[in-house]
Amino acid sequence: MSNTSSSDSSVPQATLKPEKLSFSTKLAYGAGDLGPAITANIGVFFALFFFTNVAGLSAGLAGSILMIGKIWDAINDPMVGVLSDRTKSRWGRRLPWMLYGAIPFGIFFFLQWVVPRFSADKSTNQWGLFWYYVIIAIIFNTFYTAVNLPYTALTPELTQDYDERTSLNSFRFTFSIGGSIASLILAQIIFAQLKIPVEQQYLVLAGICTVFSVLPLFWCVFGVRDRVLGYESQHLETEQPEHIPISEQLRVALSNRPFLILVGIYLFSWLGVQVTASILPYFVVNWMGLPDAEFPKVAIAVQGTALIMLFVWSAASKRFGKKAVYYMGMIVWIIAQAGLFFLQRGQIGLMYFLAVLAGFGVSAAYLIPWSMMPDVIELDELNTGQRREGIFYGFMVLLQKVGLAVGLFIVGQSLELAGFRETVPGQPTPIQPASALLAIRIAIGPLPTIALIFGLILAYFYPITREVHAEILLKLKERNSGGETD
Repeated sequence: MSNTSSSDSSVPQATLKPEKLSFSTKLAYGAGDLGPAITANIGVFFALFFFTNVAGLSAGLAGSILMIGKIWDAINDPMVGVLSDRTKSRWGRRLPWMLYGAIPFGIFFFLQWVVPRFSADKSTNQWGLFWYYVIIAIIFNTFYTAVNLPYTALTPELTQDYDERTSLNSFRFTFSIGGSIASLILAQIIFAQLKIPVEQQYLVLAGICTVFSVLPLFWCVFGVRDRVLGYESQHLETEQPEHIPISEQLRVALSNRPFLILVGIYLFSWLGVQVTASILPYFVVNWMGLPDAEFPKVAIAVQGTALIMLFVWSAASKRFGKKAVYYMGMIVWIIAQAGLFFLQRGQIGLMYFLAVLAGFGVSAAYLIPWSMMPDVIELDELNTGQRREGIFYGFMVLLQKVGLAVGLFIVGQSLELAGFRETVPGQPTPIQPASALLAIRIAIGPLPTIALIFGLILAYFYPITREVHAEILLKLKERNSGGETD
């Protein structure tokens, strides 16, 4: 993951004048995040539920599949990062990965939603499905990294201008959030309007999402090609990507106390997000007794609110500070999660109200930890004289994926231990025992609430306030103006 920062920090600024990128280039770049956003969003919200309620896997096996896939996703990041840094072709370093990885990425995403039959014996068929989905998950996550990691490394190669990079990422963010919400709207339409077996509904959803995930990658490649190749033709001869040993990366990360606190804040926040997302369909369908088509509406209420609140929290953080905004968002979210535990069947309006409240907190969980990261990096620069974004961002992404894996595994194992009854294809949906329903309520209420409370406690000890950050910037400015170099 260090390739992004190394290319950023080692670019000779004088060789390529900062210039305004065209609207079409920015649009093409933003489109490149549509596929990863759609596939990740569908996976987080639907995969566990699909495995147990459509494919007929036990909850324990389903959670294990998702954990294995996500751990592999975390492991293959540095491998693809190094390989893309060293790639030499007429398409440059990054673009070949996206160009040739796009179609396999789409194919293996689609295959995740196929339900093959291996045996008439239930146990044999379960293990056949388990190994099928494990293999598909590993291959899919390999191609996911192959297209997404080089894509994220394109920013410093498209422009070296500070403001243009901000503008570029706003296009990416718009496509990412927009694609996530659009995928949920599509799911709601399919589940509500297509009167076909549920297995076929998921295949239709997967097929449409595959098309809208693959095509934008080609749009991105051909839309940014000239700019990227122009950059690489000027810089590849002089630019030497720095590959820092894992042991040194660990030492740097573990010696930075504010970073460790921030990692804790992010992990607990992210655990709350992922556990809630993965258990939400069970809560809506099995506890609230609503049809499958109702769940995407609830998810849209959460994500739609989160999108709107991003702009509100961003403005509020400038006035009140990041810690204050994090506290506000988490407190509202904790109230929502606690309320979901006590929700009863028939309280549909209250369910949607709590979903909107949860969106307040989800938005803060996405925004604030990542906005704190540059502050940590600048403190590290002040203390060490070096800019080491790659190390810190790399660990954040790694821990994000590990946190997702752990969260999904916990949910799956909890349902299994509570006696959750998976759906047997071709048979009526089973009635869940009281123990399984209680596990679902605990997973959507107390479990995320405890994680969020731990995040609040850690936020209290986070040392970089607005005043401290201003002092850091002042000292850096004084040192740099005095002729010192990093």
